[in-house]
Amino acid sequence: MRIQWPLLVVVVLVAALLWLLFRNADLPAVWGHIRAADAPLLLASAVIAMAGFVARAARWRYFLAPVQPSSPFGSRFAAVAVGFMANNLLPSGRAGEPGRAYAYSRMEPVGFTAALATLVVERLLDGAVIFALLFLAILSPDFPAESLPEELSGGMRIAAGALGVVLAGAVLVVAFPSRCLRIGARLVALLPPGRLATGLHGVMAGVVEGLASMRGWRLMLPALAWTFGVWLLQSLSFWAGFLAFDIRLPFAAALLTNGAVAMAAALPATPGYWGTLQLAVSLALVQVYGVTPEPVLACAVAWHAVNFPPITMLGLWYTRRLGISIKDFRGRGSEPTQ
Repeated sequence: MRIQWPLLVVVVLVAALLWLLFRNADLPAVWGHIRAADAPLLLASAVIAMAGFVARAARWRYFLAPVQPSSPFGSRFAAVAVGFMANNLLPSGRAGEPGRAYAYSRMEPVGFTAALATLVVERLLDGAVIFALLFLAILSPDFPAESLPEELSGGMRIAAGALGVVLAGAVLVVAFPSRCLRIGARLVALLPPGRLATGLHGVMAGVVEGLASMRGWRLMLPALAWTFGVWLLQSLSFWAGFLAFDIRLPFAAALLTNGAVAMAAALPATPGYWGTLQLAVSLALVQVYGVTPEPVLACAVAWHAVNFPPITMLGLWYTRRLGISIKDFRGRGSEPTQ
């Protein structure tokens, strides 16, 4: 029997993360906190999180405008659901963006590469807004600055440096698109002729086309406003989860948790970020705010459990409706889909 190495690695990684989280926890106490949780508030956290996906679909309109001025909301929302379903179920944990672009290219006259390029702009704005909210949380009067762990501050520095490099590259592409494309074409020309060189050139052209939206403030200002809305809704969902477990903290704690979870999601992760999400929540609330571990672990597990199924099931429904398979997302991107 052939060994499924990616799946095996995922299982080992999840087991290691869960062991790390629960090795010193009082499991009966964790279960007791889950049983005593405020169910309506926990349900409210899931409703708020789903509103965040609606906001993502609304925001995508501005990134798609250069390649499709009138993009239907239904197709955008369906593709968003498919993308998050792929992230939740596939071993790579990174199939969401190509899966989302592929699903959209199946519904609308937009090539896969062009759709994927718009998500580059989206990730740039996401990163900028996440760090803006994170720093607002740290500057909050209620923030316990003396307890900030080295792991989080080090991760923030690394992520900020990486974001700076990406933003600098994006600014150069936006300012000098044709010149950057020519330089990229020269570099690609150094590669042996074949599908790889052709594919890279197509991706570069698509990225430049996608970044074209950043040259218009008429598109970027509302996109930026929607981006703040997306991440404030995500933070509000976390805060509702805190309240469901009687974790009484200021909203800044939800902003910090949101930033920690976003940074954890940027690392190699398990499908659905099981383990990594709980670790990030624990780092934010236990290490920084000094909350006892058991209610935090109970909150992280329960919040994830109620938020995982809705978008996953919706994505699976759209996948079936589109007549595509989850396997289609693997290796997607070798050539544009028109």
